[in-house]
Amino acid sequence: MATGDPTVLSVRDLTKTYRSAGENVIVLRGVNLEITAGERVALSGESGSGKSTLLHLIAGLDHGDSGEIRLADAAVSDLTDAGRAALRRDRLGLVFQQYNLIPSLNVLDNLVFQSRIAGRHDAAWHGELVERLGLGGLLKRYPEQLSGGQQQRVAIGRALAARPLLLLADEPTGNLDEATADDVLALARDLVERTGCAFLMVTHSTRLAATLDRQIKLHGGLVT
Repeated sequence: MATGDPTVLSVRDLTKTYRSAGENVIVLRGVNLEITAGERVALSGESGSGKSTLLHLIAGLDHGDSGEIRLADAAVSDLTDAGRAALRRDRLGLVFQQYNLIPSLNVLDNLVFQSRIAGRHDAAWHGELVERLGLGGLLKRYPEQLSGGQQQRVAIGRALAARPLLLLADEPTGNLDEATADDVLALARDLVERTGCAFLMVTHSTRLAATLDRQIKLHGGLVT
């Protein structure tokens, strides 16, 4: 992280409580987090610590109880449902463990899906993604015809095609063997560096976390 890089993500005093079996379960107790442009951050923590919850709140897929989330100049917490959907379309890239490709679309159409609905399809950048991700011979295939590693490369390409401000990844290599996981994450790191976007990745792997610029932990509902 270089001094003076603009802040892409700012989380202040974020809290979240769920109701379970008639009791309140406090998941986040006042999370504070800041990530700058180009910074690659790994988020770890024990199972059930709230890592996925935090990512979902940042992405506007759920509501916090109190606190503030800002993505550049946008206060995510203050947006309407339509505003949060627009934010995910235009400024966020999302990659999940389960890939979440559209089964009825081939690789080519999956890759360009988000950049086209965001109105930011760039043919040159698309071509670079296809080449760097090794997808040139797979463009006419459908997700069911791909290996797990290939599907995750398509998911990463789709997420980065619109050049988001922030890429969020929730255990993106959790379904992959170690060698494939290393290859996929190396590609993601390189492409994130190429775009200059910020990168926040949830992972249980201390080995993979160590390949990013900074490692943080979620423990007791707080980031340490």
